[in-house]
Amino acid sequence: MTGADKQGVPGRPAEAVPVPAPRAAQPPRRTRIVLAEVSRSASRADRTRSELTQQTRVGEALVQGLVRAQLALALRLSLLVLIGLGGLPWLFAIAPALGRTTVLGINLPWLLLGVAAFPFLIGVGWAYVRLAERNEQDFTDLVQRPEH
Repeated sequence: MTGADKQGVPGRPAEAVPVPAPRAAQPPRRTRIVLAEVSRSASRADRTRSELTQQTRVGEALVQGLVRAQLALALRLSLLVLIGLGGLPWLFAIAPALGRTTVLGINLPWLLLGVAAFPFLIGVGWAYVRLAERNEQDFTDLVQRPEH
């Protein structure tokens, strides 16, 4: 081919020289985050604590269990006080001779209701506090128990 051929002949298309296209901006690379792979260290205790703080049904059931245990304890000890102190008048009505007994010059009913009732009530109160704290500790142990 001659130089005329290179410059283009009429009726014949000129040879196209490839022109590079402008480079499009590359989108940023995506980072894939999979929650299951992030951390498996979330323990059962963390999940339970979050259930409690978010007040979900599970957390509500746990708290209701604690409240039920505390109520049962209070009712049992109230029954003990009712029988212990409320039963004394029945005892003295059934056995009148016992009601007329004196100890150190004081009638037994007055001695039991006026003096012995206070240490009894203090003992029941101490037992209630101790057992209620144990219920709360059991609840805390349940919430913070590590997953096995």
